[in-house]
Amino acid sequence: MRIFLAGGTGFVGRHLRSALLERGHQLVLLTHRQGIDPEPGIEQTEGDVTRSESYAAALQECDAVINLVGIIREYPGEGVIFERLHGEATRTLLAAARKGGVKRFLQMSALGARPAAVSRYHQTKYRAEEEVRQSGLEWTIFRPAIIFGPRDDFINRLARLVVKLPVVPVIGDGSYRLQPIHADDVARCFATALEMPETIGKTFELCGMDRFSYLELLDGIGRVLGRRTVRKIRLPLGLMEALIPHLQRFPFFPITMDQFLMLLEESVCDGTWRETFRFEPVGLEEGIRAYLG
Repeated sequence: MRIFLAGGTGFVGRHLRSALLERGHQLVLLTHRQGIDPEPGIEQTEGDVTRSESYAAALQECDAVINLVGIIREYPGEGVIFERLHGEATRTLLAAARKGGVKRFLQMSALGARPAAVSRYHQTKYRAEEEVRQSGLEWTIFRPAIIFGPRDDFINRLARLVVKLPVVPVIGDGSYRLQPIHADDVARCFATALEMPETIGKTFELCGMDRFSYLELLDGIGRVLGRRTVRKIRLPLGLMEALIPHLQRFPFFPITMDQFLMLLEESVCDGTWRETFRFEPVGLEEGIRAYLG
């Protein structure tokens, strides 16, 4: 298949490019400004995902579109906002796909996307899902939990804290649960879905095998790094609720109110996606040992 890939230059995109190329697909990669180094089997087209005229010609000869475009943090001064890069980008890609005669469309969403979600991130992800569902295309939507792997932001950030700080800050009691999934497993689901007609019209929540509290996750990272114990300090929820709205505007501050709300509401799923895709995901400690240990 010839596949148009938007958002394919990021963290998950690297893993998906490899998975698709291994299956013999040809890729048309949408890039913003400078692209990646040339790779066999990949044609690059420069454009803005919200301006279909910049890539419509390249998309027309494709069999499928995959949309990985998304952000976890807004930078309004640079035009990097949820509504533009989740909502507008998805609407524009869908319209371009319909106009170009492309029928198959795969969408990256997020675990927790739902009506009346507590975070704007999840709200805009859900509205983008609804655009996909109403598109008339042969769609599949994936909602991954936190994704880990080489070059990830979340696990690597926590590992740096474990290594550099005498005590690691924990928001609240740290009992909220997480079920991270490896980027290779997410990529495998996307790539396999293209070969599985039974995934059309379905939404899949993707999570790993291992479910940890935040405290247990820190301890697991510590074990991989050879630490006997990870000392922790609790930060009261009320204090963080008061501070974050004032400090999140500064890029150096590590968390926004959206991320705070999403962390507390947990990121877990029942794992029923495995009944369709029929493989066991990489265990968390096994996976992170490959790039942290």
